[in-house]
Amino acid sequence: MRKIVTALFTFLTIVAYSQTPTSSRLSSGVDVGAAFKNDYLVPSITYYEMLNVGKEQLFSIGWTVKLNTFYGDNLNYTTAPAKLTREKTGFAALSAPIVPANLDTMRFDWVTATAVNFGLRAQVRVGPIEVGAGADLLGIGFGKNREGRYRSSTGRFTATNTAGTVDTVSFRASPKQFAQPQRINARLLGDNDLGSLSTEVYVRLRVMRRLGVKGGYQWITTEMRSSTVNIDDKNQRFRNRASMAYVALTFPFFK
Repeated sequence: MRKIVTALFTFLTIVAYSQTPTSSRLSSGVDVGAAFKNDYLVPSITYYEMLNVGKEQLFSIGWTVKLNTFYGDNLNYTTAPAKLTREKTGFAALSAPIVPANLDTMRFDWVTATAVNFGLRAQVRVGPIEVGAGADLLGIGFGKNREGRYRSSTGRFTATNTAGTVDTVSFRASPKQFAQPQRINARLLGDNDLGSLSTEVYVRLRVMRRLGVKGGYQWITTEMRSSTVNIDDKNQRFRNRASMAYVALTFPFFK
């Protein structure tokens, strides 16, 4: 983790010093801030590059690279795969039973998940005020194994007994299950999404040429993969969604 953070800051520093105001159509910078609410804290650092469109350059579109770490207390993670969370309707319901949403739950006392994601951003500028939105699209996730309490209406898993042979164990609640963050993050829309992703809307006030104050709202999804497979539905993935306020300082590199 320390090596990744150091490498990211080195990259941002190199980019900052290598940029020159050769084109007023380009702008870049760094947002340093955090999203937060009860039981949640998500600090982040985001590098962005924007292309200013049109003669007046009121509209901009660009890309971002974000490093964020998710901290959560006493959280429920529910069944993630879309094929398990979506209820079958129409002709599909005639050939297969309806699958109830949120079939299984994992409860964590403490969760941490770090993600590095590439995303897109668009904004409109009116004087010193910028209004925009952005979304993560693709990235990687990592973090420590955490113990959770697995609750299922029906479920089975395999386990090795004291005699050294493998048993199939039926369960409703199992207090000793472990999970870690999903490795791949991908925006595939709705319950098809993989991993840890965020979407934001924001307003930024340019206090001075090299400093801005940013406030907004973020929708953050994190996903954990359990070490135990429920052999009834083959699921290991569990998801938590949260929305929270976000504040940051922006440090433009050039404009």
